[in-house]
Amino acid sequence: MAGFDKVVSSYEAAMEGLKDGDTIIAGGFGLCGIPEGLISEIKRKQTKDLTVVSNNCGVDDFGLGILLHDKQIKKIIASYVGENALFEQQLLNGEIDVVLTPQGTLAEKMRAGGAGIPAFYTATGYGTPVAEGKEVKEFNGRPYILEESITGEFAIVKAWKADRYGNLVFRHTAMNFNPMAATAGKITVAEVEEIVEPGELEPSQIHTPGIFVNRVIKGSFEKRIERITTSD
Repeated sequence: MAGFDKVVSSYEAAMEGLKDGDTIIAGGFGLCGIPEGLISEIKRKQTKDLTVVSNNCGVDDFGLGILLHDKQIKKIIASYVGENALFEQQLLNGEIDVVLTPQGTLAEKMRAGGAGIPAFYTATGYGTPVAEGKEVKEFNGRPYILEESITGEFAIVKAWKADRYGNLVFRHTAMNFNPMAATAGKITVAEVEEIVEPGELEPSQIHTPGIFVNRVIKGSFEKRIERITTSD
């Protein structure tokens, strides 16, 4: 990268510095808005003992699910894992550590981490196994549990457009988790559909300012549909 120009030309350069034992914050919702090429590069690198923080873990042969085949993921913090048979098998066999987290809480953990907030109180999960071992405090007569925020060595996100300074615009369902994840990494890498020159993005339409983004790469995306439903 030269100066403010954050564009890299290879996936190897995009994920340079990732090492065994790192925590990765991954944006996306189901198979929508996921950084497909960056995930494939992690698989190619064969980085091990990873902690992955994401809404879900893809499916058996796509998305984050491809990292399960060689057991690259040691721990996952997620809110939904129901579409991945290999994940289920590894969970039942005790081969992977799973922390199921309410979806809104998970999003706020990322956002708070990116904002430098170490923890926050939420009513979500009180009185359930989610609250076990956590501090409880009452506000206005209602109990809340203390949740710690999350940050990682890397955050990987998928955006619609970026400029060379790293300003990002997300589109439709990719707005789920990607904007929060982008703020929570020590190194944030954005895989995007289109790169434009500085000044071409309308400032009021930028979702993630470039100050949060370290590397940008133009990708090509399969955009697989998780469940195809058609009429007869």
